Amino acid sequence: MLLFCPTCSNILRVSAVPPGDPSTDPHVGQNRFECSTCPYQFVITKRYYERKYMKKKEVEDILGGQGAWKNVDQTTVQCPNEKCRNDKAYWYQLQIRSADEPMTAFYKCTKCAKEWRE
Repeated sequence: MLLFCPTCSNILRVSAVPPGDPSTDPHVGQNRFECSTCPYQFVITKRYYERKYMKKKEVEDILGGQGAWKNVDQTTVQCPNEKCRNDKAYWYQLQIRSADEPMTAFYKCTKCAKEWRE
């Protein structure tokens, strides 16, 4: 988490309170937030932490969403899902590696929507 100076709006950094400053002598050895631009400082007197859980971004299919698979070709190929075993799938090819490597085929079962590639 970033904290900003209430005086000049620059980012605050954490540093140790140095000895010799009469205004901070009782807090020598503790940490403080200090601004590198103006004289603002705030002594940290208690433990400070924050836990932030990141949300995983949901991305759409490479072709542009659920309806985009309807516009691609169909082929006869066995679905790898053991519960489905359908023999039709939507498919397209895409060059995802270097040019001297073969293209990668992406498949999506027409029945169970399982996706795989070869």
